Amino acid sequence: MNYHDTIQYLYNSTPVFEHVGASAYKEGLSNTLALDEHFGHPHTHYKTIHVAGTNGKGSCSHTIAAILQAQGYRVGLYTSPHLVDFRERIKVNGECIPEAYVIDFVEEERSFFEPLHPSFFELTTAMAFKYFAEKQIDVAVIEVGLGGRLDCTNIITPILSIITNISLDHTQFLGNTLGQIATEKAGIIKNEIPVVIGETTPETRNVFEKIAKEKNAPIFFAEEYTIPTEWDGEFELKGLYQQKNKQTILCAVNHLGLSISTSAILQGLTKVVELTGLMGRWQKIQEHPTVICDTGHNVGGWKYLSEQINSQPCQHLHIVFGMVDDKDIDAVMDMLPTNATYYYTQAQSKRAIPAHIVESKGRQHQLTGSTYAHVADAYRAALQQANEEDFIFVGGSSYIVADFLATYDNLS
Repeated sequence: MNYHDTIQYLYNSTPVFEHVGASAYKEGLSNTLALDEHFGHPHTHYKTIHVAGTNGKGSCSHTIAAILQAQGYRVGLYTSPHLVDFRERIKVNGECIPEAYVIDFVEEERSFFEPLHPSFFELTTAMAFKYFAEKQIDVAVIEVGLGGRLDCTNIITPILSIITNISLDHTQFLGNTLGQIATEKAGIIKNEIPVVIGETTPETRNVFEKIAKEKNAPIFFAEEYTIPTEWDGEFELKGLYQQKNKQTILCAVNHLGLSISTSAILQGLTKVVELTGLMGRWQKIQEHPTVICDTGHNVGGWKYLSEQINSQPCQHLHIVFGMVDDKDIDAVMDMLPTNATYYYTQAQSKRAIPAHIVESKGRQHQLTGSTYAHVADAYRAALQQANEEDFIFVGGSSYIVADFLATYDNLS
């Protein structure tokens, strides 16, 4: 198989949450433990940092990796979902896993894993852990896929656990209250391993304190952390929500127990995109008109996005918008500006809400616009209607941004 065939095999033979949603979610760690045993427990060959939370996991993971790289560590980074290429999920010092490695892994190991019927995420997690060991990394930053307690990344014993924040998302798996969701995500807290909490509410803070006490795990709240003046540099990531992430990142760096210089911290903050290849976080695509895309996709993320979009100096707002079926579309639309022109569309995902349904929801919220079958068509229409002083936003779902970035070179 070539690389394209290999990726299609992975998508078609293993349940992929990004494509089919709930049916891909496997509760329990039996497959993960079997794969880990088969590969000789590769995650025990390097230090790990474990990152959970509802929003901000990707930005925090990439920035911590960038800081460690700037310090000279050899750093593995495992995140999800990818936006353009599967290989974005598994990186060493910002370089994606080679196509040849993915091909060889599948061809050489399928006789073992096929009888297990693993999920896509279970298999890619095993691939990442094995790859990192073979690349002899110093430390891996591991982003939780979903939840925490039963996530297949939760077999690691990290040097630090991080939980960025808690909001209502994936409630069908994690619970219907902030406390229930916090309990699931707090499942990454390990015995005597320090944990940093980014943001709290009274309900979630009680959960974190209780579980940390049970595990005898030192707990630190980023909201209470005073950033040393010399560390407080400019952050390359410009979303409003990134100031909360920055507080979490710097608090985490302070508790890693690794030697990290001020210059490495400042370099990581200002060059995270260059060092790690992070995409889709208030990412400026062009100017005149200004085009921004962002992967914010739930109520917690849109709380900040809506404020930032509304504050843009421009003649008129144009919003290319779509969502997937497990998000609270009404709550998000309540926060969208009514003075914008909307270009409703759908990502190439089975979970995408059809554009005409999104448009109908929009009318209920006094949001006016037209429907387009593809993200590329919606963006092209927005670009044609916008003048040089306008502002175009592309988002609503990570998959809208993924489709946009995958085809952008052919759109401009």
